[in-house]
Amino acid sequence: MRISVNIFVKSFPDPRTNDWFLITSPIPGLTIIGLYLYFVLKWGPRYMADKKPFQLQKTLVVYNFLQVLVSSWLFYEGLDAGWLRTYSWKCQPVDFSNSPEAMRVARGVYIYFLAKISELLDTVFFVIRKKDRQITFLHMYHHTVMPMISWGATKYYPGGHGTLIGVINSFVHIIMYTYYMLAAMGPQYHRFLFWKRHITTLQMLQFCIAFLHSSQLLFYDCGYPRWSVVFTLPNSIFFYYLFYDFYYKAYGKPGDKKIKEDDEVNTKNVNCNGKSHNGVNGTKNGNRRNGKKID
Repeated sequence: MRISVNIFVKSFPDPRTNDWFLITSPIPGLTIIGLYLYFVLKWGPRYMADKKPFQLQKTLVVYNFLQVLVSSWLFYEGLDAGWLRTYSWKCQPVDFSNSPEAMRVARGVYIYFLAKISELLDTVFFVIRKKDRQITFLHMYHHTVMPMISWGATKYYPGGHGTLIGVINSFVHIIMYTYYMLAAMGPQYHRFLFWKRHITTLQMLQFCIAFLHSSQLLFYDCGYPRWSVVFTLPNSIFFYYLFYDFYYKAYGKPGDKKIKEDDEVNTKNVNCNGKSHNGVNGTKNGNRRNGKKID
């Protein structure tokens, strides 16, 4: 009886967040994603076909700095509002009350969703800068899926067990966007960019943690929906595979001597404006060092 009641109740939106901007209906968010895909895959490349690429150095510095600030705030809020204080690391239900603590967590989940929307600009910048090689399947999959997942979390489950991956992802984004900001600031900062391959390692680690943390719902029942593992576990595996495949193609197997040599070459040849979200791009012959999101 308890399970049937939970499924029935949780099929309704959270009334605390349901009226927030872009949350009431899925149509606005899906429209944004649809326009994003149309621009990236069709209209944008056609428009830029006979034009010189934009440089956007100052824009990229400001954009990446703002992303660092937002990610830092989300990371702090996630820890201070829950994971370092009252949350259980085994199984944490959503607090659907209107208490200040519960509303603080719900607002954090909502800001995380808005951050995923803002990160669509990563790909827009690639298009108008003619960085077509950066627009990989991994990049597009991440930028399409994450806004939809975070929208669902905001509308139905703004808090609880599922927020840990957002906290970890925000930490990864602090590191990642700091890298891109330094890369965009000019050659004088390139000597600090020897650690790009470790960002991809960190990105793979976050999905290992997400898999292990989500899998606990199979053994513990605290009211957080167990059916969520149907989405979280396969998605964690798929993301890990995509990042590992990227790492292998860019740097070779972990531990290869070639990796160190490539990092030294790529540091000297870094493209100060380049990035590829959720995978800092490189090649085995050191001919590019563009990074980039991934979450």
